[in-house]
Amino acid sequence: MPRIKIDLPERFIFSTEIPIYIGHINYGHHLDNAQLIALVSEARVRFLKSLGYSEMDVEGVGIIVADVAAQYRSEAFHGETLVVDMAADDFNKYGCDLVWQLTDKAGGREVARGKHGIIFFDYAERKATAAPAAFLAKVQGQ
Repeated sequence: MPRIKIDLPERFIFSTEIPIYIGHINYGHHLDNAQLIALVSEARVRFLKSLGYSEMDVEGVGIIVADVAAQYRSEAFHGETLVVDMAADDFNKYGCDLVWQLTDKAGGREVARGKHGIIFFDYAERKATAAPAAFLAKVQGQ
């Protein structure tokens, strides 16, 4: 199976810092892969909040994570602070990719990169819906 390769956007429109706690560490004494996804999920919530949204309300509709891809670049350890940069990319009728990169704040070492494919979802109707134009304008216009 070929390795996953994730291309990063030219620029990110959002950045946040997240410390690595002991609960994020696995038996190998480094960041657990499941915890990596949890940290990125926290960053996704912060990203949406910075735009005035929540995962359940982006211009009246919610989002669902449809797929996730990650590419690990180096270990991360308890006590480090990660910088999570995020941008929206690869738009389609129902959603986009939220592309992210994690780096160590102290040294700039890349820890991981990846993307979460999101679709917009009308929870009342229980079906996918078109990406809201106002959301697209905010993330494409920055």
